[in-house]
Amino acid sequence: MTHIYNFITGLLVVVLTTLIAPCTALASEREASGEERDSMRVMLDEVTVTAIKQAPDISLQPAALTVVNDEEVRRLNIVTMKDVSEIAPNFYIPDYGTRMTSSIYVRGIGARIDQPVVGLNVDNVPFLNKDNYDFDLPDIERIEVLRGPQSTLYGRNTMGGQINIYTLSPLAWQGSRVMAETGSGPTMRMAISHYQMFNPRLGMAFVGYFNYCDGFFTNKYRGYKADGEKSGSLRWKTSWKPNSRLRLENTAAFTLSRQSGYPYEYIESGEINYNDTCYYRRNAFTDGLTVRWGGERFSLSSITSVQYIDDNMTLDQDFLPLEYFTLQQMRHEWAVTQDFVARSSNKGPYHWLGGLFGFYKHTKMEAPVVFKDHGITRLIEDKRNEANPDYPIRWDSRQFELGSDFTQPVWGLALYHQSDIDLGAWNFALGLRLDYEHASLKYSSHCDTGYTILNASDPDNVTVYRHDAVKIDDQGRLSKHFLQFLPKMTVSYRLPMTSASDVYVSVGKGYKAGGFNTQMISDVLQQRIMGLMGLGAAYDVDEIVGYKPEKSWNYEIGAHVTCADGRIATDLAAFWIDCRDQQLTMFPDGTTTGRITTNAGRTRSYGVEFQIHYAMSDRWQANASYGYTNATFREFFNGKTDYAGKRVPYAPSNTMFGSLSYNIPFCGWVERLTLNANVRGIGDIYWDEDNSTHQPFYALLGASATLQGPWWSLDVWGENLTDTRYHTFCFQSIGNTFLQRGKPARWGVTLRLEF
Repeated sequence: MTHIYNFITGLLVVVLTTLIAPCTALASEREASGEERDSMRVMLDEVTVTAIKQAPDISLQPAALTVVNDEEVRRLNIVTMKDVSEIAPNFYIPDYGTRMTSSIYVRGIGARIDQPVVGLNVDNVPFLNKDNYDFDLPDIERIEVLRGPQSTLYGRNTMGGQINIYTLSPLAWQGSRVMAETGSGPTMRMAISHYQMFNPRLGMAFVGYFNYCDGFFTNKYRGYKADGEKSGSLRWKTSWKPNSRLRLENTAAFTLSRQSGYPYEYIESGEINYNDTCYYRRNAFTDGLTVRWGGERFSLSSITSVQYIDDNMTLDQDFLPLEYFTLQQMRHEWAVTQDFVARSSNKGPYHWLGGLFGFYKHTKMEAPVVFKDHGITRLIEDKRNEANPDYPIRWDSRQFELGSDFTQPVWGLALYHQSDIDLGAWNFALGLRLDYEHASLKYSSHCDTGYTILNASDPDNVTVYRHDAVKIDDQGRLSKHFLQFLPKMTVSYRLPMTSASDVYVSVGKGYKAGGFNTQMISDVLQQRIMGLMGLGAAYDVDEIVGYKPEKSWNYEIGAHVTCADGRIATDLAAFWIDCRDQQLTMFPDGTTTGRITTNAGRTRSYGVEFQIHYAMSDRWQANASYGYTNATFREFFNGKTDYAGKRVPYAPSNTMFGSLSYNIPFCGWVERLTLNANVRGIGDIYWDEDNSTHQPFYALLGASATLQGPWWSLDVWGENLTDTRYHTFCFQSIGNTFLQRGKPARWGVTLRLEF
């Protein structure tokens, strides 16, 4: 595998050197006309219409940025945020568990549970809960992936970056679309959409979507697929321009997902084999209203959203064919957001943007843990009886519940501003944000069970010593306040080239909110029970349940270079991140059922990334990207082990993407045939803090052939064509190690109609 990695890396360097070389020779040539620019350049011109907080020319924004246009969305069959993984360098979203596990890792930082490191906006509307990030979205017009802290403009939980997804507007296109797909698994997808103009200023879009996947991995115990899914969505988008200055857009969407989920295999047997049912179910509703008014000197925008999640995660948490314990997490969450944005016109050398943002989120959750026969025996009775064999215990029932109920209201306010000034070829920008957040937790833990103590001092005459009841009803309130000052400074210089090119330097502070470990409440309750028997660790609820915010400083230098008549676009960046109190998901001492978010003392990440788009001719197009990250602990002592110098787990050291397309023109009913080959590479990924296990670098090969007519297209595609075996996740539960394999070789056929 090392030889393969070295070969691929070396080949990538050679290819990129070859592609960049024409820039030097052709830099002095004239800039291409609008008709000659490739589809990516044309698409970037439309950003000024839909984006609110980005710079007018996004291609020269002083940040590391990847834009995926609608053509590439179709070519790579992108329907969800996970499909963009690796296309943007140092941007990785592993596909494991269920749609609830939307873990994102950027430049060595990330999160498995609780707060994300990357924000998500769909049509300018922010999504507050990362558990609701993973959903399919037909008719995507554009995806923007900004890397590096975006906290100044976008606020909390964007220290790793920001993802902006824009869907097709009924003011830009009218007609109907049908998409039907079938593939191995089997899998089936279908989307039907209609875009209608009711008058020259009012348009509406109606989109319906359905997805079915039988799954790829079988649970041996139950004999059915452990990763099957049924999901669907409805979306209603309204765009209205009452006059030339005012524009309103409202998008309402309802999505549902039903997954069996969690195909985790036991490392000792290499099998997925557990007895209790695992599944994830989610119903979600969002409605976002964007109002924009444009004046001669400045513009005003208002973005309002309402969000609702009703979901249920049920786990056989030991993932073995034994009666240990199960966890169920049922949640109802409402959230509202309001963002007011004002920005100056593009006239003159000085530009400014300012805003006021507020949100409120209210969560109610029930999370019972049910201990079963084997779990009671191994985790409670055996431990107690080893400590006092003369007076062993016997639990009254072979199943009991540790109940936990939570109410979590969170609200926040932020005031932000950014100013920039053009001084010839130079641009200087300064952004400031004052962010306040209040989080509270009301919890109720309860248990009603009991056990019998036996007198076994005489093995030939075991008698009942006494009976002890276990009745616990704990209630409490916790609250935290967070106040952050988030600055960002950039300096850019426009290169003396006929095409749009620049270099930039940026320094910015990133911030990820703190919170509460709700899963740890059941562990606190369990330790209370063990403490009644003279065993177990005594947890401090305030200390074990709460965790602090994560903060970072990001130092970055980069360049955007376009040359060769606009046919070559190259982006380069190098970064250094100093992170304090990085939030990590771990298994605390004494726990058997929960996971805890804890704060590492200090971590450091540095790396490089680049991407290139090369339109070699009307027929050939190539895209390539590569990201390298070295993320290590500088200070992290968990009370037993010093992890200083170790790699940060779950964040890949390398990401790679390459795509080559060839168009063959025809005439008449068939307009062209497009052939595409692509490769994605990820690794190494370390699975634990001591770096004892890891996933080596691996590459996944994909290909497609698309026949396109004036109103139709037929796409035959394949993914992981070499059937590479790799793992996307590794973890421990009650001392056992489990893995999730990546998806095997897959193929499919997609038909699209437009009329």
